[in-house]
Amino acid sequence: MAAEDDDRPRKKVTHEIGQDLSLLSVEELAERIALMQQEIERLQAATTKKRASKDAANSFFKT
Repeated sequence: MAAEDDDRPRKKVTHEIGQDLSLLSVEELAERIALMQQEIERLQAATTKKRASKDAANSFFKT
């Protein structure tokens, strides 16, 4: 029976800000934390890239 469970596709972990967390297990909470940390890193990388682009444009047009 366990082999049958392994063949099923896993439901993609999603998180909605402010949702009720009381029904989630410790493992599910850990998955959500990892997901949110990855998203924070992605947002920070996008911010850094956009800031560099903006700074380059500002430097070009000021001279």
